[in-house]
Amino acid sequence: MAVSSPKLDLRPFVDDVRTAVDAYNLGRPGAYARWRRPPPGPNSDTGLNPYGCADAANLLYTLGDFPRQPAQRDGFIQTLRGFQDPDSGLFHEPTHHEYHCTAHCVAALELFDASPRHPLRALHGLLGPGALETFLDQLDWRGDPWKMSHRGAGAYAALVIARQAPPEWQDRYFQWLWAEADEATGLWRRGCVPAEPTPTSHPFHHLAGTFHYLFNHEHARRPLRYPRPMIDTCLGLWDRRLWPLGGAVSFSEIDWVYCITRALRQSGHRFDDCRQALCEFAREYVGFLTSLDVASDPRCDDLHAVFGCCCALAELQQAVPGLLRTERPLNLVLDRRPFI
Repeated sequence: MAVSSPKLDLRPFVDDVRTAVDAYNLGRPGAYARWRRPPPGPNSDTGLNPYGCADAANLLYTLGDFPRQPAQRDGFIQTLRGFQDPDSGLFHEPTHHEYHCTAHCVAALELFDASPRHPLRALHGLLGPGALETFLDQLDWRGDPWKMSHRGAGAYAALVIARQAPPEWQDRYFQWLWAEADEATGLWRRGCVPAEPTPTSHPFHHLAGTFHYLFNHEHARRPLRYPRPMIDTCLGLWDRRLWPLGGAVSFSEIDWVYCITRALRQSGHRFDDCRQALCEFAREYVGFLTSLDVASDPRCDDLHAVFGCCCALAELQQAVPGLLRTERPLNLVLDRRPFI
């Protein structure tokens, strides 16, 4: 299915996001809040936040506004490095597991061609014989695959980006995932993915978890074992509307879009069906996003979530050329390094 000319104009939304990023700055280069109005709960505030800083960098990269001046770049680098615990080497924030936060901050530093100040010592235990396999095997793949993927994918991404992962260890990581891919769904882990939603498990939770391992595969240029079933799973979720996609400012959309597009690259399976689903989704999603007042809508008051939705738009713009119009092409950070 060819798209001959731009159909959906994202320029007003991109301008609103650009303005929003500026609004989260705390008065010096590289220092950003994640929220402007603290949401309910004990884990949020309006002060300096590692996700606010990392996602400001991510969004500026995505929108084509990445800092060029040395003082701006140095502000980001020093602020992000300042979140690292010097003893463990990890980064911390209450809303996510420390492996997720570490990978996210290390990945943001990489955009500046910079590394964390200290070694990732707390992750070095995974480098020993058998330690990686035991770690992956003991994750809760059946009951909590989405959050567990933050650990299973985050540990790999952080060590690889920081250049602390030997090639042999990376081979072991992908060998384990190859053996544990689920033949029926294309997702991870075999035998753990339900065919239908249940009170304790949902196929989309497994797709969202799979997304994190998938971008590690894409970064390392590794093949997927079952890309065709992965596409069937994604299209089935969309056709039956088993998960509310396209009506929130969230990461769910990039999870689903990326799993389709990257499995399609490796198989070509159901090409026309994939294009049709992506176009249908894009029209619904862009309609929703352009209806929002980004500056005032509470659904947009999370720089991390706004970054997630912009990732979905960047991947869509690549996957369906001509469908989404922007002043400059959107850049997907995952095409440079793993982890979001």
